[in-house]
Parts: sequence; C-alpha cells; structure tokens
Amino acid sequence: MADVLIALGGNVGDVRATFRKAIANICGMTQAALLARSSDYATPPWGKEDQAPFINACIEIETSLDPHALLFTLHKIEKKFGRDRAHETRWGPRSLDLDLIAYDDVRLDKPELTLPHPRAFERAFVLVPLAEIAPDRVIAGRRVADALAQLSTEGIQRLPDLD
Repeated sequence: MADVLIALGGNVGDVRATFRKAIANICGMTQAALLARSSDYATPPWGKEDQAPFINACIEIETSLDPHALLFTLHKIEKKFGRDRAHETRWGPRSLDLDLIAYDDVRLDKPELTLPHPRAFERAFVLVPLAEIAPDRVIAGRRVADALAQLSTEGIQRLPDLD
C-alpha cells in the first residue's frame, strides 16, 4: 500500500460539497483508506488573478493503485464533477482540481506524470492544508513545514468546519 498526498481545489459551484463527494469517490474508486483530511481554506486565485477565490484542502490516503492508475482515476473524478481539462483556461476557474502531490517516495518524470508534484513547494495554497495534516512529511528532501515557512500565506484563511 502506498501513502499518497492529494491536493483539492476549486472555485466554481459549492466547492466544499464537491470536496466531500469527491473524497468519497476517491476512496471508493481507488479502494483507498482516508488517513487524514485537512480543513478547507479560502485562498486567493493564483496564476490568473481575475476570478473568484479558491477553496483548497489536502488529503492523505493509502492505496494499492500504482501512480498512473491513480492519476487516471483522479482525472475521471474531476470530469465527473464538471472539469473539462481539454477546454479550460490554464489556472482558470474550475469545479474540481485534484493534484497528486506525493506517492510514497516515488520519483517520476514522465510527460503525463511528475512525482513529487513539481510546483507544490511554490504554492502556499497547497502547503498550508498539507502542513496541517503532514507537517513532518519529507517530500523530495524537504519537510513540508519547512517549505511552508519559506512562503507568504497572505490571504489564506481557514474556513470553519462544516457540521
């Protein structure tokens, strides 16, 4: 079984409800156990700033799927919740974004999949929720909490828990 970190994001529709349903789909479709789930965070848009704020979160799962099969399944779940990767604007609005951040200590550099995620350490919207659930996790030789300490978290707000 692999220990996997996945980042969730979105800014279209009821994102928090989408997260709840998407996490259930992830666990069901990958036969995964949910080990941890961060709080949800409101975050400023990144890359393309003239759009609604995003909501971001991270989960940790344990799965027996290999990285490519897991990525395929995550893309299938995104599509189920309205994402159309072929026709979207880069860094633009989306109902659901699922990024594979780390898969055990696997390192891959293929056109379709790079592990660990090549830009995770540049993005506070990933590292804030990730540090909540796995601050001491070492990814590519860096501790998550140490990587977060190097970034500004301005504008990122933890949202109250849903009942």
